[in-house]
Amino acid sequence: MALSFDLLRTFLAVHRSGSVTRAAELLGLSQPAVTAQIRTLEEVLERPLFERLPRGMAPTPAADQLARRVSGPLDSLEELVLGDLSGPAEAFGRAVHLGGPAEIMCARVLPALAPMVASGLQVRATLGLPDDLLAALAGGSLDVVIASVRPRRGGLRVEALCDEEFVLVAAPGWAGELDRAPLVAYAENLPILRRYWRAVFGVRLTRSPALVVPDLRGVLAAVVAGAGVSVLPRYLCAGELADGRLRALLEPEVAPLNTLFLVTRAGAPHPAAAAVRERLLAEGSDWSI
Repeated sequence: MALSFDLLRTFLAVHRSGSVTRAAELLGLSQPAVTAQIRTLEEVLERPLFERLPRGMAPTPAADQLARRVSGPLDSLEELVLGDLSGPAEAFGRAVHLGGPAEIMCARVLPALAPMVASGLQVRATLGLPDDLLAALAGGSLDVVIASVRPRRGGLRVEALCDEEFVLVAAPGWAGELDRAPLVAYAENLPILRRYWRAVFGVRLTRSPALVVPDLRGVLAAVVAGAGVSVLPRYLCAGELADGRLRALLEPEVAPLNTLFLVTRAGAPHPAAAAVRERLLAEGSDWSI
């Protein structure tokens, strides 16, 4: 049996998404049809292309090599056939499913992608916690993830995006009152505050929070309103620090940092996802302030 465009197109969709389910959605096919086409291609090539995992498909070295060979020609052919028919809204081919923490997504990531959206990029954003987002990425329902922890699972491409610098902040009325000021946190166990206390003061923070809100933007609003003190990424509160609504209570010589990572599946990404990755890596170097 000869190779066909449909077999290679289906193969590339599975390779890029890491999932038969996701590939079927992208191609408008049934899952059995996608599975059958992959098996047919494996028979034609006389070698396995994917390892079937409980969640998703892991490409073999042969699959990675095939993807490198066919992705450019297939994408060019698809653009040639569909380009003049689809108009600006389809310039990037399909929507990119992007996930990350709510704060960095809203403050930095989505604004960075705005010019691309104006040029035709389609984005579907998911806000959440690292474990859930990385599981969705591995399962094929997300294309790109911004993660606040370095992933340990295989089959992923992990790149440093930027560093968050943490700063101890309060409204001006609490300046000089750190010991008695209420603590405002985004989680009951005070993860950012405890890390700051350990890194800067060298002691374990044992106080309980007065206010817990599971979104750092809510923490920021509460602290600006005078609820107490907190530790926030500098990028999130830079405007409030500049106009005096907040004050940095300390400026340690070495501020605590946390690296954010840009994560995609290993292998050749879809052109739209590749464009998003390149844009964010270029912009992210200016976010570490």
